Amino acid sequence: MSTGPRFPKLILSGIQPTGSPHIGNFLGVLSKWVSLQRTAHDSVTLLYPIVDLHALTIPRDPEQLKKSKIETAIVLLACGIDPARSFIFEQSRIPAHTELAWLFNCITPMGWLSRMTQWKSKLKLKTDSQFSEHEVLSSSGLCLGLFSYPVLQAADILLYKATHVPIGDDQVQHLELTRDIAEMFNKIYHQNIFPLPLSITTSAKRIMSLYDPSKKMSKSDPENTRINLSDPPTIIAEKIKKSTSDSLKYITYEPETRPAIANLVTIYATMQGITIDQVVAEHGKSNIKTFKDALTQVLVEKLSPIQEEVQRLRLEQGYVQQVLKNGAEKASIIAENNLDEIRSI
Repeated sequence: MSTGPRFPKLILSGIQPTGSPHIGNFLGVLSKWVSLQRTAHDSVTLLYPIVDLHALTIPRDPEQLKKSKIETAIVLLACGIDPARSFIFEQSRIPAHTELAWLFNCITPMGWLSRMTQWKSKLKLKTDSQFSEHEVLSSSGLCLGLFSYPVLQAADILLYKATHVPIGDDQVQHLELTRDIAEMFNKIYHQNIFPLPLSITTSAKRIMSLYDPSKKMSKSDPENTRINLSDPPTIIAEKIKKSTSDSLKYITYEPETRPAIANLVTIYATMQGITIDQVVAEHGKSNIKTFKDALTQVLVEKLSPIQEEVQRLRLEQGYVQQVLKNGAEKASIIAENNLDEIRSI
C-alpha cells in the first residue's frame, strides 16, 4: 500500500486564515508552494486549501474570519501562487472534508490522538494548575475540535488522495497520523483505497521568534515577535531594532550560545538565498546595530514587491473571490469522485 501507479501524483498543503502571514510562513511554506509550480511536472495537481474549518477550533469573530480568508488568498496570490496552475479554495466550501473526517473519526483510536504533541502541550498548559487532569478534561474548556482536528487534517489530505504533502518539521507527526489512518482504512476494507502520502520537506531553516529565539515564529504570538509580510518598512525597522540580541560586538552563527543572533543570520541568509557562511563572511566584523540595519534593508527590498501586489489585489476583491470559487469548483470534482468511491466501499 503506497503511492504506486494507481495514485497519480497530487500535492496538497493548507494554510489557516488566522493572523497575518509572516516571513516564517513565507520562507518555510509559501515560497515552496510557488517553486513547486515551476518544478512539478505539468501532470501533477497542486491543491492549496485555506483551511477555515481548522480555524474554528478556537472561537473566532465571524466577520473577521471572512476578512482573514480573503486576505490569506490575497497573500497567496501576491507571493506568486498562480490560479491557472494551482487550486486555491476554502475548505468549508467542500462538505466532503467533514464527511470523510467523520468516517475517519469512527476508526481512529483515541490513543493515537492523545499522543499528539500539540494536544499534550495544550493539556499541559491546563494541568499545570491545581486541578487534576480529569477535572481539566471535563471542565477546562478544551474542546473536542482541539483533540480531533488531526483527523480532519488527515481527511483534507486523503480526500484528494494526495501523494505528497509539503510540511515543516512540526507537522511530521500529523503526516504520520494521516498515513496510519490511511493504512487502517485500507486494511479494514481490504482495498488499496488511499495512498500513504509522503512528505516534501523544505530546506529552509526554522525561523524563530524575534523576542524568544527558543520558540518558532508564530501568528498567534504578539506582533513584535514576528515580521509580517504586510509590515511597512518603518515597522520592520522597529521590530528588528528591538529584536533580542546579546552584548557581543560581532556577528557569528552559534545557535547554542547565541540563538538570537543565529536567528537573525538565518533570516538574512534565507531571504537573500545565500548560505550562513556567506552571511558571516560578509558581516562577521559588523556590530549588531549595523547588521540589524542591513537585515532591515534586505527584508524591505524582498517584501516590497509582495506588498505592492497585496495592495493591488485588495482593490480587486471580486477577482480574488472568483479565484476561490473556481478553485473550489475544480477541487470539488476530485473530492466528490473520491468520496463516491469511499461511500460505495
